[in-house]
Amino acid sequence: MRFAGKVAVITGAASGIGEETARLFASEGAKVYAADMDLAGAEALAAEVPGIVPVAVDVCDVAQIKALLDKAGSENDGFDILFNNAAAGGARGGIEECDEAGWDWTMNLVLRSVAMGIHHAVPHMQHRKGAAIINTSSIAAVGPGYSPTAYAVAKAGVLHLTKCAAMDLAKFGIRVNAVQPGFINTNIFSATLEVSSADRATVNAMIAQGLSQAQPVMRGGQPRDIAEAVAFLSSDAASFMTGASMIVDGGITVGPRHSWDSEAPGMFDTIRAFIDSREAASNAQ
Repeated sequence: MRFAGKVAVITGAASGIGEETARLFASEGAKVYAADMDLAGAEALAAEVPGIVPVAVDVCDVAQIKALLDKAGSENDGFDILFNNAAAGGARGGIEECDEAGWDWTMNLVLRSVAMGIHHAVPHMQHRKGAAIINTSSIAAVGPGYSPTAYAVAKAGVLHLTKCAAMDLAKFGIRVNAVQPGFINTNIFSATLEVSSADRATVNAMIAQGLSQAQPVMRGGQPRDIAEAVAFLSSDAASFMTGASMIVDGGITVGPRHSWDSEAPGMFDTIRAFIDSREAASNAQ
């Protein structure tokens, strides 16, 4: 019960990493404000898991971020943990494909939302002993090739913001750290690939299978893997950590499997072949 008596706010909590983290925190005693654009999903989670408060929020709207944090703060005389997790794949492709609108949308969703989450959280956290902010960055922050360009740049910004905020908020006793997931089995990849809802489960399963052969830890990453890292960084066990980041990626940044195993296919080869075959079948009709 690491979080007994604590109050946590988690964005992007209706699915994937956010959902699993909300479940873990609530199971260990926290009152969790589960915020998401998908209010129905957050409400379903709250109906299943005691201690969860569902809240509708679009993190691209700074006023909604402030309202979320003000709600959690006013109802509990502050809160102890903020997990800035909500994001999506953003604009697709390289810089030659990304126009101004796609760039701005990605930056607002992935980076500005984190900055404004931290900004509006400070008044509610500065008097809470052991307060901790965790930001979701990505292995895309360490180099190109893991994501579309705009997303990678935004996640690199999240990583540097984490360090700057750790320095800025040290005087309040607020720790700020980041987690950098590798390829985790959530809907973010099939959504980024614009896979139809009918094919999403199939593509997610193919991604998980492909990932089990793509990295030194030979299984696909699961949301629980990231939730456990976030729980550690939020806990008293990490009280000497701030401005740091934890890479939780199955070792893929050591080198993708096909870089040392000539028999292994590229990670997305089978997925792209599947999508191409579906598109070809659709065009033939």
